Amino acid sequence: MDFTFIQKFIPMYQEAAWLTLRIAAAGILLSIAVGTVTSLLRYEKVPVLSKIAGAYVELSRNTPLLIQLFFLYFACPRIGIKLSSLQCCLIGMTFLGGSYMEETFRSALESVSKSQIESAKSLGLKKMQIMLYVVFPQAFTLSLPGLCANILFLIKETSVFSAVAMADLMYVAKDLIGLYYKTEEALMMLVVSYFILLIPISVLTGIAERKLNFAQFGRH
Repeated sequence: MDFTFIQKFIPMYQEAAWLTLRIAAAGILLSIAVGTVTSLLRYEKVPVLSKIAGAYVELSRNTPLLIQLFFLYFACPRIGIKLSSLQCCLIGMTFLGGSYMEETFRSALESVSKSQIESAKSLGLKKMQIMLYVVFPQAFTLSLPGLCANILFLIKETSVFSAVAMADLMYVAKDLIGLYYKTEEALMMLVVSYFILLIPISVLTGIAERKLNFAQFGRH
């Protein structure tokens, strides 16, 4: 193991990790937004739009992110739509992540007891009030484990961004292996980088999940 090599190229991994984290954060936020809208459309069974949302979910979940990126980066320019590597990564991550978030949020919405909704109606609450004060708080708590799992999943999916010339962690590792043939060192730094990125997020989401569960159900 060449530790001199590792020390020399640590700054490159730091820069790539920061870029990976920024793209992942933006993609996750956009995925949550898309997932929220599509889950509400399907939960409320909005005519036509719920069918479109369902078709989107099926298409997204049944195509790999790598294929989606290839389509955006290589096929779209042929029809006059030119996208940068960053734009392809954000669109691809949002397209994939939105469907996973939708499944998580919709399952949580549908898990809220119908008896509570009926009780809220009997108290004279309007539909929007029922959603805001009865359905959403419980659905959010119920969706948290899936939401945390999706966040970790999407961060790991950034490893395919190098396929469209995005200088992320995987791109740096492959570049160093190709230039210096330091496979063990490059891959070790890659593993450590993802470990450093994922472990704090995993711990924080676990703490948030436990606290919300206690706040929601601890008194029962």
